Amino acid sequence: ALQGPREEIVYLPCIYRNTGIDKPDYLATVDVDPKSPHYCQVIHRLPMPNLKDELHHSGWNACSSCFGDATKKRNRLILPCLISSRIYVVDVGTDSRAPRIHKVVEPVEVFWKGNVANPHTSHCLSSGEILISCLGDPAGNGKGGFILLDGETFEVKGNWENGGKVPSLGYDFWYQPRHNVLMSTEWGVPKVLSSGFNPADVEKGHYGRRINVWDWSTHTYIQSIDLGKGSVPLEVRFLHNPDAAEGFVGCALSSTVHRFYKTEKGDWAAEKVIEVPSKKVQGWLLPDMPGLITDILISLDDRFLYFSNWLHGDIRQYDISNTRKPKLVGQVFLGGSITKGGPVTVVEDKELKSQPEPVVIKGKRVPGGPQMIQLSLDGKRLYVTSSLYSGWDKQFYPDLVKEGSVMLQIDVDTERGGLTVNKNFLVDFGKEPDGPVLAHEIRYPGGDSTSDIWI
Repeated sequence: ALQGPREEIVYLPCIYRNTGIDKPDYLATVDVDPKSPHYCQVIHRLPMPNLKDELHHSGWNACSSCFGDATKKRNRLILPCLISSRIYVVDVGTDSRAPRIHKVVEPVEVFWKGNVANPHTSHCLSSGEILISCLGDPAGNGKGGFILLDGETFEVKGNWENGGKVPSLGYDFWYQPRHNVLMSTEWGVPKVLSSGFNPADVEKGHYGRRINVWDWSTHTYIQSIDLGKGSVPLEVRFLHNPDAAEGFVGCALSSTVHRFYKTEKGDWAAEKVIEVPSKKVQGWLLPDMPGLITDILISLDDRFLYFSNWLHGDIRQYDISNTRKPKLVGQVFLGGSITKGGPVTVVEDKELKSQPEPVVIKGKRVPGGPQMIQLSLDGKRLYVTSSLYSGWDKQFYPDLVKEGSVMLQIDVDTERGGLTVNKNFLVDFGKEPDGPVLAHEIRYPGGDSTSDIWI
């Protein structure tokens, strides 16, 4: 995979919910080939047939877990909708530059056959099925269940999990058959988080704190690893090496990264290996501002870990040659809530001597903070978007909703470590035909470091 072809196009879900623009969300195809006359441009838009879906993350009908099966093709992109609970299946195989709708799975199918709602992460399985994690039940309560889609018909087959035990919250997941395990994480109660963040809800237990451990072969919930109240563990990543019995999870609110690992006894444990200190501030929601780690990824060679601090505004690169002692080797600021000249004053900072300068690329001051990240297969280019979720964008970065999000590129030093903003790369989603839009997760047509699982 490391020697795979350079990315020429990428797909991004673009969201209009909560922006005041009454248009459907759409899937954007963006040209990222420097030799192309359409470089840094949206070359195709596929609008969804419904309003207010909240497209969010996406996955594939087939990926590396199906390697060696000549009957499987990576030709359908699975787009679960976080709020409407629809699941769109998009044909990217007929014309990769002009995707089209293949099938729509209506919410009632998800509700009736799985008693779950708010689908989030989708991964393909070697069986040809598609596994999707969910945040809640049809009434908006928290429920960490899963649904299975048939990989050919895309019908909802029912739940993946067996037995009566299900975690009270759900979000992301990753599996590793060689260690007979699936790990899932927890965001929060859908009806609580849907319109915005209230710190009091953390105290009430409406936000997550655990990594949940599942037996891969029996589909049963067997263990939980408590990372502490108010941690909110989001993206979970195993190392790509299928023999490795360890990985990392980024905790949003505690702004920590935990390494999880298999113990000698055969169960699972976690240890905190990175902590981003909060900053004491004035002019913000709370007197202490967390970094808010919202996305993490691991390079395909398992050498570097990257994550975004959506509120502080920086992206960090860590050398994880020693997984127990990650070493910070690269950092770059891309907007955020503490830039100079903004409403927030930092009164105490354990890391910085001064507030970072605003970032201007091609004459545009970057709104919001870095959020979703995607790394090129060779590890040399890190793509970044700035929208987290429309309800929270509106609360924390109202300018982002007014101006639209951006997609940026960071050049990566893969020898010694180091990050540099590419000042020639900007996709400005504030200039879309129907008005400013919020672009979220980035996917490559050939698979990438956050979609593919080797088994």
